[in-house]
Amino acid sequence: MKRIPYVNDEVSTRDFKYYIFDWDDNILHMPTKIRMEKLGEGGVWEPVDVSTSTFALIRSDTARYRPPQGGGWDEAFRNFADSPGKDTFIEDTIAALERVEHGERPGPSYNVLKKTLREGRIFAIVTARGHAPETIERAVRVFIKYALTEQEREEMMSNLRGYRRWIDKAETFGTDAEELDYYLGMCRYSAVTYDGFRKRMAADPIYREKLATATLAAKPELAKEFAIRDFVEHVFHMLRRTSGFDRSVAIGFSDDDRGNVKSVSEYIKEELSKRFEGIKFVVYDTSDRALPKGRKVCVSGQLNLPGF
Repeated sequence: MKRIPYVNDEVSTRDFKYYIFDWDDNILHMPTKIRMEKLGEGGVWEPVDVSTSTFALIRSDTARYRPPQGGGWDEAFRNFADSPGKDTFIEDTIAALERVEHGERPGPSYNVLKKTLREGRIFAIVTARGHAPETIERAVRVFIKYALTEQEREEMMSNLRGYRRWIDKAETFGTDAEELDYYLGMCRYSAVTYDGFRKRMAADPIYREKLATATLAAKPELAKEFAIRDFVEHVFHMLRRTSGFDRSVAIGFSDDDRGNVKSVSEYIKEELSKRFEGIKFVVYDTSDRALPKGRKVCVSGQLNLPGF
């Protein structure tokens, strides 16, 4: 007997809540290492592999740390970009998820991403990595497979069909795989050191001017700003085309890098909150591992996001 898919029509009563996630050390503690050189005793530079969490602390310490002299930053982040014949990001994502399964504490936004997926809400992944959007989407699919239980995946599919009926006026649905494709295709995946992303950012007149005067250390933060603006514009146009702004709209951003948190908070206050007055913004600093859910550092608008 053919299974009749359950459609959760109650999603039509929900508010509009969307999320932007950094990946490394925010969702998962990935095993991927950055190749650096450290100044040792006697003034000798020695090769050292550092974790992403360590790099967030030492990236401005140019007196003691530098990228490899043979290859520079491209060599330093060699494992953070797609390579022909290799699937490092997917393999490292699986390894990180398996460690969570065996008891290791995940990143502070791990459960928020799980809830976002279960509820079928639109989201963005914005990472300093250099992967193609398709690679990051594949990692999200791996997350769904490993992090969500069968019951939670069923809940996700019922919510996705509910949104399709409510917003798209659909009365017939595709297979679970087809509906998942549709949903994940509406989300955004930005790796800010990916060549395609860099070209798109350089073609933008506002950010082309910003990049021309930015320091090397400030460029990754500018790239995250650009990716966040892209997602907010995507959400804004999506809502305007569908149901409009007839209820509360909120976007949350979480990152474990304090430099990114500071720059994004300022960007929201100075630009986004003024341009998109109907959207409420929340920023979370997840750099302190002693705080399981991170620390709220910036709110635009009067809103409290439970569970985030």
